[in-house]
Amino acid sequence: YIKKFYNETWERRYGFSVDESTLTLLWSITVSIFAIGGLVGAIIVTPIVKFFGRKCTLLLNNVFAVTAALLMSLSSLAGSFEMLILGRIIMGVDAGISLSALPMYLSEISPKEIRGSLGQVTAIFICIGVFAGQVLGLPEVFGQESRWPYLFGAIIVPSLIQVVILPFLPESPRYLLLEKHDTSKAEKAFQTFLGKDDVSHEIEEVLAESRVQRNTKLVSILQLLRTRAVRWQVITVVITMGCYQLCGLNAIWYYTNNIFSEAGINHETIPYVTLSTGAVETVAAVFSGLVIERLGRRPLLIGGFGLMVTFFAVLTVSLTLQNTVHWLPYLSIFCILAIIASFCIGPGGIPFVLTGEFFQQSQRPAAFMIAGTVNWLSNFAVGLLFPFIQAGLQTYCFLVFAAICFAGATYLFFVLPETKNKTFHEISQAFAKRNKVSLEMQEMNHYPGERKSSAEQESNFTSSVNNGETKKAIV
Repeated sequence: YIKKFYNETWERRYGFSVDESTLTLLWSITVSIFAIGGLVGAIIVTPIVKFFGRKCTLLLNNVFAVTAALLMSLSSLAGSFEMLILGRIIMGVDAGISLSALPMYLSEISPKEIRGSLGQVTAIFICIGVFAGQVLGLPEVFGQESRWPYLFGAIIVPSLIQVVILPFLPESPRYLLLEKHDTSKAEKAFQTFLGKDDVSHEIEEVLAESRVQRNTKLVSILQLLRTRAVRWQVITVVITMGCYQLCGLNAIWYYTNNIFSEAGINHETIPYVTLSTGAVETVAAVFSGLVIERLGRRPLLIGGFGLMVTFFAVLTVSLTLQNTVHWLPYLSIFCILAIIASFCIGPGGIPFVLTGEFFQQSQRPAAFMIAGTVNWLSNFAVGLLFPFIQAGLQTYCFLVFAAICFAGATYLFFVLPETKNKTFHEISQAFAKRNKVSLEMQEMNHYPGERKSSAEQESNFTSSVNNGETKKAIV
């Protein structure tokens, strides 16, 4: 319907129909431009979360969502496909900010015992969002030519829910304590999140980190890249985020209809078959959230990529030979569902969890900016290039993604330590040998020249504590 809208708009303006290659390019731009907006959001998120905090950033971010929804939903009425493309960019900015600020917020409010499970909530609700979009896109709802603009307008609904609920949630207590130095508000935030009055242990645990970095400024991207003590953490985040997008799942999502059509599925049936992909994705993400604290990050991540390699290979064979055996199209559908499930079991959410676990408080904003940049650039590359890769390689196109998944799984097998139920200190120790520094040197060399003496730090620590009712609890 949107391609038809583009063609009609072009014909009305210029008096002739748009040629097929231009239409394909316009469609690819519409799909992939979302990632450019996401990249912008990932770049600007660091100063925003520093100034406004994690919760307020998520709250203010809804301005982008509502603006994008209005532009996209009114594009048909205005006869402007440029409005739809601009709306996609702005919606991407919203997503870029969310996918950095939200995992940061979740990692900072969660005890280490459930940090992985809570971190997977991001992936679970992305899956629920995809499934909800598929349901709303059915012909019986908004999946008709006259109704598709309403599908974009539906974005306003979750935005309004956020605007109503978020003001009642506390800010990240770690942000309040380590960046705003507001012990009283941090204590109240901990009490709300943990549901208990005595949070002295949690505050002391955070302040133990504060003793090391009390007088350390937030780290810039350049400083983080130059810090030898976290070099392999940064490399691992870049590779996991790159594989997260380049593993081929977005290619399947963006072009599921074409893939199912090539598999011989009837055009009228495709929306309902596509619905099964969203359901499988949601179930697999929930399963991952339930078992991540039991099995750990490492086996789920490596196992997920390994299974994707297997099913991509089978899918390639199935698509290549489907015209010779009548039941092979059904095997193709099974492989697509299996690839989606394999992705959601591990690679779908764990990269965001690891980014929050690998770095200390002052490093996290820069780390999430690096992760977000890699994430969205890779997303853009897949969205823009996959139609041309598919046209050039035909049924062999998925072997490219199988190779990427294999490379990612191999790297993680040799480099990634298990981070389940570990503190930042313990995770740093696991990387210390590979970074070729001792843990003591890590703490000394994180930001040379910016730390004060131990006596000054202890003095600052004591003064920050002596500001109210937390004095007796901590001292």
